[in-house]
Amino acid sequence: MTQTPAVKGILALVAGIAVFSVQDLILKLISGDYPLHQAMLLRSLTAIPFLLAITWFFDGTLRTLVSPTWPAMLARGLLNFLAYTLYYLALAALPMATTVALYFTAPLMIVVMSVVILREHVSAPRWIAVAMGFAGVILMVRPGGDLFDWAALLPILCSVAYAGSMIMARVMGTRDSAAAMAFWGNLAFLAAAAALALIYGRGGTAEGVHPSLAFLTRGWVWPSGWDLFLMASCGLIAAIGLTLLTQAYRVAQSSVVAPFEFTFAFWGILWGWLFWGELPDALGWLGIGVIIAAGVYVLRSEGVKEG
Repeated sequence: MTQTPAVKGILALVAGIAVFSVQDLILKLISGDYPLHQAMLLRSLTAIPFLLAITWFFDGTLRTLVSPTWPAMLARGLLNFLAYTLYYLALAALPMATTVALYFTAPLMIVVMSVVILREHVSAPRWIAVAMGFAGVILMVRPGGDLFDWAALLPILCSVAYAGSMIMARVMGTRDSAAAMAFWGNLAFLAAAAALALIYGRGGTAEGVHPSLAFLTRGWVWPSGWDLFLMASCGLIAAIGLTLLTQAYRVAQSSVVAPFEFTFAFWGILWGWLFWGELPDALGWLGIGVIIAAGVYVLRSEGVKEG
């Protein structure tokens, strides 16, 4: 298959989604014992040397980090931090499958924003693929009564912020590298996490509080060696994942790569099975098949034509 910008963008996004799913698993596992700001602060600090190494590897120099557009890259990072914070707070209260299903309004928002903001042309097959992918998610998870929890609003708001962040990556990609955007985005994560730590770091144990609020407001907890390793490993995960996702929306049209966000559903099911003993029923597996078919359809009918 020809390695056109569309194909490269799709491959980068699929890989980035897979990498980031591991971070989601880690944060879900620790959400009952530690505050989100602690995990994000340790993650962001650990990510710095890896992001510097990635910048050097891809750009051949660290000079790309010194850019007059750094305020825009920092602003995009703050928007990304808002998106991920909303998502992880929802993850603390809702099942992974439900959170993922609600988050999947993001690809739809990205396609819509690519038309409204970027004036990109979205062909009928792409619209059909997005619709198929969303239908596959509904088949797979079929959210139930837990949607009445107010935390269900968080991943929907996350999808709006995330879509805006990826649209900004597409606009900024003509002048800034993916590694530079990931580096400045990580600095935004670091600053925002430090601010939350100053606000909530001396808080109480947050016992008896809604799980999402507890994950946000719980005071700093001294981690065990293993938990410290898990939180720090999110730094490497974030460095690789941020670079891959930014690269995807930087090199390819947003409307082309957005449908492949649905591949995250596969990882949500996999981790749910391995760690919580949950498996999809027949309709769930059908949903996974629909998602994969939608992605392959876009890749073969549209993605390979992008130059």
